[in-house]
Amino acid sequence: MRPLTEEETRVMFEKIAKYIGENLQLLVDRPDGTYCFRLHNDRVYYVSEMILKLAANISGDKLVSLGTCFGKFTKTHKFRLHVTALDYLAPYAKYKVWIKPGAEQSFLYGNHVLKSGLGRITENTSQYQGVVVYSMADIPLGFGVAAKSTQDCRKVDPMAIVVFHQADIGEYVRHEETLT
Repeated sequence: MRPLTEEETRVMFEKIAKYIGENLQLLVDRPDGTYCFRLHNDRVYYVSEMILKLAANISGDKLVSLGTCFGKFTKTHKFRLHVTALDYLAPYAKYKVWIKPGAEQSFLYGNHVLKSGLGRITENTSQYQGVVVYSMADIPLGFGVAAKSTQDCRKVDPMAIVVFHQADIGEYVRHEETLT
């Protein structure tokens, strides 16, 4: 386990900033302690400094996981967010999308959100902006990328895609053997 390099940190923070913007600082400087990001087997973990000190006694090859997995670096050195980061991204999200109960199941099976399933969308959401997807009961379901801006969503036909699927809480069931 090691700290992220300058380049890795930049790539990861750019990806997270797509969803929470300048609230990124609130993830690191929390009132309940200092948290940091660490890399282990191409996966980035969000961990408390206190737990990190305790984990120093465990050898790297025996360590399976530490803290919360935020995502992983692909072989091409791009960062991919995991659904396990949702609980940390949702409270700080700048742009949100609420979907109707009928569209929840479709989204949780890994499909994109259609205009017919869109309940509400945050004002001034631009195209290709990172959004957190909520149910109408304000339960975070996952995150994605806005396929259309807020203004375009108003005049698009009902079968058009408005949010591209990236990750959802259904992945816990669909990919339980690969999530760490």
